Amino acid sequence: MSIAVAVAGAAGRMGQAVCAAVEAAEDMRLTGRADPALGTALADVLGDADVVVDFTRPDTALGNALECVAAGVHVVIGTSGFDMKPLYAHEARTRANVFFAPNFAIGAVLMMRFAAEASKHMSKAEIVELHHDRKLDRPSGTAARTAELMEGDVPIHSVRLPGLVAHQEVILGDLGQTLTIRHDSMQRESFMPGVLLAIRRVGELEQSPMTGLEHLLFDE
Repeated sequence: MSIAVAVAGAAGRMGQAVCAAVEAAEDMRLTGRADPALGTALADVLGDADVVVDFTRPDTALGNALECVAAGVHVVIGTSGFDMKPLYAHEARTRANVFFAPNFAIGAVLMMRFAAEASKHMSKAEIVELHHDRKLDRPSGTAARTAELMEGDVPIHSVRLPGLVAHQEVILGDLGQTLTIRHDSMQRESFMPGVLLAIRRVGELEQSPMTGLEHLLFDE
C-alpha cells in the first residue's frame, strides 16, 4: 500500500524537489501541495495525507507541525530555525509522529558524525557554513546540530551568498596539524533520498519528536 504524502511549501525550490521525488517513488503518491503561492492551505491537504513534509519558513513550521499531529498526520520537517519545544508536549505527540532533520543529505549526516568523532581527539574546532542568500536562519540547523554533537565549544561562522546551495566545513586544529571535514550540496536532489527515507520511517518511530537522520541510518 502506497504512502499518501502532502507537501507544505510545495511552491518553493525544496518543495518542488520533494514533490518530484514523491511522484517518482513507487511506494508513494502525492496527494496535496500546500503553499500560499498556490492558494492552498495546509488544512486543505491534511485529509488525504498519511505524511506531510514541511519545507516552509521558521515562522510557520511549528504551527504546521502542531496542526498535522492534531489531525493524526505524521510530519517530516526540513525547516530549521524554530523552537521545537512545544512539540514535546504530551498533547502534541499523542496521535502522530514528528521527525525533524537539519539536513537530509546522507553525506552531510556522515560529515556530522565524522566531526563528532574527530572532536574527541583534536583540541579545538570551528564551523563555517555557507548557504544561498535566501536562507532565513543563521546559523543553519546543520551547523547548530554539528556543534551540538561535537566536544567542546565550537564557534560557527555563517556565509549567505547568491550562487551557493548548502555547504559546510568543520576545521579542527591541534599541535602542528589541522583536519578539515567538508560537505557540499550542489543540487537540491541531494536531499531527496533522506527525505524519502524519513517519509517511509516516520510512522514507526519509537520516540517522537525525533531529531536527526542518523537515527534512521545507523544502528546505535
